[in-house]
Amino acid sequence: MPTDSIGEHWFEPLAAHMGPAYLRYSFTKGTVNEIDFIVRQLDLKPGARILDVGCGPGRHSHELARRGFLVHGIDISQAFVDLATSNAPDGSSFERMDARAMTFDNEFDVAICLCQGAFGLMTADGHDIDVLTGIRRALKPTGTLALSAFNAYFAVKYFDEAVFDADSGVNHEKTEVRNQDGEVLGADLWTGCYTPRELRLMLEKAKMNVRDIFSVDPGAYANAVPSLETSEYLVIAFPSPSQPEGAC
Repeated sequence: MPTDSIGEHWFEPLAAHMGPAYLRYSFTKGTVNEIDFIVRQLDLKPGARILDVGCGPGRHSHELARRGFLVHGIDISQAFVDLATSNAPDGSSFERMDARAMTFDNEFDVAICLCQGAFGLMTADGHDIDVLTGIRRALKPTGTLALSAFNAYFAVKYFDEAVFDADSGVNHEKTEVRNQDGEVLGADLWTGCYTPRELRLMLEKAKMNVRDIFSVDPGAYANAVPSLETSEYLVIAFPSPSQPEGAC
């Protein structure tokens, strides 16, 4: 398992190798469904300011911007940031930023962190709480978070070609990724997997309240109760009300 400190992350060279080829993967093809569901669940209105944490090549940010939202995407991969910026619609902007050390403060109406963007990828070195705390700080007091995370039960039940570490909750997969020219790069993927209870406890620690947890698959977001049979959970949460100084 990698033990990198805040700095270069193991995902960066993989993203640089894949570049636009990342968008060929099947899990990237359901963007419209995913955004449709989030817009309905959060009752979003055009003009809302949205932070896309771990935005990758910007597929969710672009879709939201085309619908009239103001979106700022961050990603640890400069290659992905450049790709997102190269064809960015009006209303979207992007910058390279490490989600473990975000600097925003009370700026956004909504934050999204989807497709293991930042959150699950930071688990292997223990920084998932840092990501959640940064999101909480970035949101306005009335803000809302939509966060997807791998389903630990599903990983144990179905990921036959990966190794699941029961102690850390991290799934390790050896695989290959290809670039636009079909050139292959061997890759080790470490992704955090979670149960609904863990997600509630972690968000509580980050001073956020969970409104809903749905069982979802990429491109098939729906109003379904948590189960063992979908690859992800989608969490809707909001900042906990601030306590007056001295309150118990």
